[in-house]
Amino acid sequence: MSGHSDPELAQMLSQLERRVSQRLVRLLASADSSLKEWRLLSSLADRSGRTMTEIAEIAMLPAPTATKLIDTMVADNLVYRRSDDTDRRRILIFLAPRGWKKYERLLPLVAEEQAELSSFADEHELRELVRLLTQFMDRVG
Repeated sequence: MSGHSDPELAQMLSQLERRVSQRLVRLLASADSSLKEWRLLSSLADRSGRTMTEIAEIAMLPAPTATKLIDTMVADNLVYRRSDDTDRRRILIFLAPRGWKKYERLLPLVAEEQAELSSFADEHELRELVRLLTQFMDRVG
């Protein structure tokens, strides 16, 4: 693999994720939010609702921590819980009107940061990067 051993690749991917996350953490903190909260708000913006399992995975949190985050966001009127119409045992999480407002306030900030990150490569390179990362994620599981 053109001079890079697997441990180097894993380390580089980890370092890149950390650097990008740190940039987002600073940006979101300046807007009175967090990366965990942003991941959750943005994952709910498709209006389909998410289970707690999905939320834990999306927010990259252990289930108990995700539950605490949701509890806090429910208390802040950012999200609400509702039983699934097709399976009453399943609870889905949705954005509340206040959550929508916060999401809409944060979206342009995050989009601007993404545009800045995207400026580090040309369009072809970015498409190839996304393709390769998607391929890696699919194969790693």
